[in-house]
Amino acid sequence: MTSFESIADGQRVMAILRGLPPAETVALANRIWDAGIRLVEVPIGSPEAVPALRAAVRAGAERGMRVGAGTVLTPAQVRVSAEAGAEYTVAPGLDLTVLSASLAAGLPHLPGAATATEVQHAYNAGCRWMKAFPAGALGTGWLRAVHGPFPDVAFVATGGLRAADVAEFLDAGARVVALGAALTDPDQLTSLTAVLRQAA
Repeated sequence: MTSFESIADGQRVMAILRGLPPAETVALANRIWDAGIRLVEVPIGSPEAVPALRAAVRAGAERGMRVGAGTVLTPAQVRVSAEAGAEYTVAPGLDLTVLSASLAAGLPHLPGAATATEVQHAYNAGCRWMKAFPAGALGTGWLRAVHGPFPDVAFVATGGLRAADVAEFLDAGARVVALGAALTDPDQLTSLTAVLRQAA
């Protein structure tokens, strides 16, 4: 099974395309891929979002891009993700049944964590990549502090962040910073492209 490490492949930003119709999801995904961002997640918290995931997966396949499914809360949603062609799953927290179902389907799973206890549980379940959620509320201090006892955990900072926050969270130790609603603003995408050039 492909690891999340290989899926991330040195990328520093993940795009979360939430709540858009399939055509708009694909259009935004293409703009994001054109900007050099390869990590794309489409949340499927509701059944109505599944067609957008399928459309993004098809568009990604044409460009050699991997698309993941987000807000995966149940084993049933893992099955839906796999059937839609998602290459990984993401959740806001850690549920061992969801983790097990995802791994059984051959999909790396990115669970969320917001406390040292949650990080420890995920770590002991074998996860070395986790989502720091909600990163906007946790702040960069949380990332710096939790890296002390868990130096080999890679965090994807997610939740309430904008392009202007990317550099600060990367400096604090996040391996990847995820942006959602901010990316529907063209100015945010332009700012993010500039940030990525500076980081490179």
